Amino acid sequence: MDMNEEQPHVEDRCILWSDGMQLLKDAAERKHFLRTGLEGIDTLLGGGLRKGQLTEITGQSSSGKTQVCLYSAAHVAARHMGVVLYLDTSNSFSPTRIAHILDELPISLIKEPKDVRLKRVMSNIICESVFDIFALFEVLDRLEVSLNGKVTNGSNRICLLIIDSVSSLLAPIIGGKNSQAGRSMMISVAMILKKLAHKHNLSVLVTNHMVAGNGAPKPALGESWKAVPHIRLMISRDRGSNIYTATTLKHTLLACGRHMKFQFLPS
Repeated sequence: MDMNEEQPHVEDRCILWSDGMQLLKDAAERKHFLRTGLEGIDTLLGGGLRKGQLTEITGQSSSGKTQVCLYSAAHVAARHMGVVLYLDTSNSFSPTRIAHILDELPISLIKEPKDVRLKRVMSNIICESVFDIFALFEVLDRLEVSLNGKVTNGSNRICLLIIDSVSSLLAPIIGGKNSQAGRSMMISVAMILKKLAHKHNLSVLVTNHMVAGNGAPKPALGESWKAVPHIRLMISRDRGSNIYTATTLKHTLLACGRHMKFQFLPS
């Protein structure tokens, strides 16, 4: 080692410890909820998508995972909570559906002309298509730089990151002969997402599709991913109806196994 080389300050190498009172203050002042606009989902979540945490929605095809993402994006942007970054991995983002959701918001919620509201909300939802794991790493790196530099969209700051779906990017790389490298990349994604959520007080919402297994279908990303989300909801649809059921599979604060029925607005 070159002793003349400038060494980092001691403070830069120290772990920043937090005592219980600091953590309690942080939870009270910063870890608020972002409501999804779906009463049943918000009830199960304990108030909405918690800032500083990663929430996962899992379910089979056409179970409503993307609808939850679209509702969340629309309501967060409409309620002046901040900017939404929506990473679309399967061309499922629908601005038409967002506009329809906005049309059905209670008049008392946002008192402004519809055209003004639509323009404001759409400008606060940033959608980017991401089709492979390397593109995801690039976007997350740019997001970190932007948040560190306090880059904002106008006067607002990104408060919600949505990845629909994270499993379509990760599932292909965790199987086959290169599965070990794929799992390492999956864990790297998990660490980056949780660090972004905690450091910048973001809510992170991801979707994870289900695959056939021995018996009932199970989330595609398997046991290695199971411990990653702070909160995990499974949603299913009653076939032939517009009734959906959400079930808590994992929650850091509330009991698991709770169920709640809910509905989406007709498309």
